[in-house]
Parts: sequence; structure tokens; C-alpha cells
Amino acid sequence: MCGCVKPICCPPQYCVQDYYTQRFVPVIHPIVTINRQNIINVPQHYYQQTTQNVVVNQGFQAQALPAYPVNQGFANRGLFFLNRR
Repeated sequence: MCGCVKPICCPPQYCVQDYYTQRFVPVIHPIVTINRQNIINVPQHYYQQTTQNVVVNQGFQAQALPAYPVNQGFANRGLFFLNRR
């Protein structure tokens, strides 16, 4: 055994192969929903209708009766009611 050489042992070299595995960590984001009711003033228009009856007295023209003055309002009003049938 004389020809045997004693081996030299070097320190080991390491080769690392990294693998990754996912692990889910919950991250909570709170969301608050706010329902707001905004009140605004809106004009609402109402129309009130009224009816008026207006009597216009035009009188008689004095062409037929020259003794009465022309267009003086109530002077010929009595004749209007007498001639109505």
C-alpha cells in the first residue's frame, strides 16, 4: 500500500436553487358607501284662472233719433231695453 496517495478533502461548495411558493396574505380594504339625499328647492308654478264678464255699453247711434245727444253713455240706454224683444 505504499503507492496509495491520501486524498485531499476540500470543504464542500454549495449550490443553492431557490424555489418560491405563494402564500396569500389577506389585505383588507374597507369601503364605506354613503347614500346622501340632497334636497333642493324647485319652483312649482300654479296658475289660477278667473273669468270676468264685462258689459260694454256702446249706446245707440243718434242717426235715427236726432233729439238725443250722440254717444253720451246712458242717455239711450232706456231705448235699448224698450226695443228688445
